[in-house]
Amino acid sequence: MPILSIIVIFHNMQREARRTLYSLNTIYQTNVKGSDFEVIAIDNGSTKPLNSDEVRAYGPNFRYHFFATNSVSPAEAVNAGVSMAQGKYVAVIVDGARMTTPGLVCNTLKTLQLFPEPFVCSLSWHLGPDIQGMAMQAGYDQTEEDRLLASINWREDGYKLFDISTIAPSSKKGFFDGVPPECSWFAMKKTSFLQIGGFEKRFQSPGGGFVNHDFRNRALSDLESQPIVLLGEGVFHQFHGGVATNIKTQELPNTLKVFRDEYITIRKHKNIHQHAPPAIYFGMLPKKARRFIGTNEEPNTGSHSR
Repeated sequence: MPILSIIVIFHNMQREARRTLYSLNTIYQTNVKGSDFEVIAIDNGSTKPLNSDEVRAYGPNFRYHFFATNSVSPAEAVNAGVSMAQGKYVAVIVDGARMTTPGLVCNTLKTLQLFPEPFVCSLSWHLGPDIQGMAMQAGYDQTEEDRLLASINWREDGYKLFDISTIAPSSKKGFFDGVPPECSWFAMKKTSFLQIGGFEKRFQSPGGGFVNHDFRNRALSDLESQPIVLLGEGVFHQFHGGVATNIKTQELPNTLKVFRDEYITIRKHKNIHQHAPPAIYFGMLPKKARRFIGTNEEPNTGSHSR
């Protein structure tokens, strides 16, 4: 029985899924065995679904499920994935376009077992020379991204992804700045996920709107969780036409207004970016990640770097 179940949500992402799933297998992930974790790839109503045999080819611990839906939100698909999970703990990648660093699974597993109510998260980056909403206006697209990834040997050294990436707006202050307002990778006990009702299915904006922010807020307040931020690990967003990440920056305010209005309608308040308890930092900082060190919060004495 795996310790950790990783739920990854895809929607029309054949190109991106190949890299994301590769970055989760035991050839790439360090210091873990296939028996330690499973990967549940959920195809969220795609018109161009993934190939189930191709998904399972990444390892015996990989599973594929097509979630039939007309919803443009991943909320119900995430909950369906968690319901299938065999592990005591679950990790969620809401946007399957996000590749990972090689120590993400190992360090997540280590930290989950240190605390009674852990909430483990990582920071996020965009592949490319700028956040993708800006980079696309200078010609950045999937073809350029393919060329950029081909220029580094990321399959052999995944930390080289830091060399070709820009920190995401949700993580813009870098390491040592607490829990990001949006966690593109998070992990916790499966029973705790279910206890607070999972993802709120009323969030039906494209991409789920602020459903991820909402879950992060509830996990840290309703459960009195201990937040742990991983050092030197993270997830990297591939360019795929995302509803918020891959639109022109001048169009973003209108999209965010739709998300904000939906949040206020559901939660009856405007406090989307809620304060989080002080974080514990775990892991090491490879040289390639050190340029993303933040300085706005004093590190907990439990953190260390190299």
